[in-house]
Amino acid sequence: MKNQITALTFCSVLMAAGLAQAAGKDGVAAVINGEKVTVAEIKQAYDANPAVKNQVTFEDFYKKALDVYVNGKIIYQQAVKEGIPDTPEYQKQLDMAKEDIARKLYLEKKVKDKVTDSEVKKVYAEYQKNFNGQKEMKAKHILVPDEAKAKEVIAKLNKGQNFDALAKEYSKEPAELGYFTKQMMVPEFANAAFAMKKGDYSKTPVKTQFGYHVILVEDVRDAKALPMKQVEPQLKGMLTQNAVAEILSKSEQGQDVTKYNLDGTMQ
Repeated sequence: MKNQITALTFCSVLMAAGLAQAAGKDGVAAVINGEKVTVAEIKQAYDANPAVKNQVTFEDFYKKALDVYVNGKIIYQQAVKEGIPDTPEYQKQLDMAKEDIARKLYLEKKVKDKVTDSEVKKVYAEYQKNFNGQKEMKAKHILVPDEAKAKEVIAKLNKGQNFDALAKEYSKEPAELGYFTKQMMVPEFANAAFAMKKGDYSKTPVKTQFGYHVILVEDVRDAKALPMKQVEPQLKGMLTQNAVAEILSKSEQGQDVTKYNLDGTMQ
């Protein structure tokens, strides 16, 4: 099953880049009934999918993708032999695919004009500004289902028992929370934690939708914005979504459009 899923994943990747044309300059990957598949085609499919690039090297991708590519070519050649491209259904789906490709390329062109380096830097500057004055905290917590258990834990802490040992004994989940800002936690937890100082533990149970918490503050420091390089993909993604939404919201302006309800009446 795992191999089937992997094959389907790579097949989807290759189909998404199906318009790639063989350049031939990077060598031949395979020859199927006289038709060449080039390394350049497979490399183009790899480069077009950042999610795959982040998980595997091109060498590993190539090993799996080559068989998928070859099988795809064989199936296509068989389809041509059986006259599939001459059928009305093929032409119908081809027309739909052409529309999809045209829309995709149009949006890519418009988005490229809007998502510029200067816009990304502008949004990053705003992101940095929002971090000014923020604090982040490193904490642990013991999460229990009822208030009585939480008070029992606090009583043992008051007697000097070890927080980590109590967490192993009582907590519903791992104690370590790492660093977080106030906005990252539910309000009840955040308000209680950020009212405490480094080294403090909560003297009364903190109730949230998850249960009752006993919090130990390990550190408090000024929050720092992540480096530009680290957040740039997210910033570009946000700008791209905004640009597409703006384009779509204005798409009907100046156009002759008539819309109808299901019963045939005009909207």
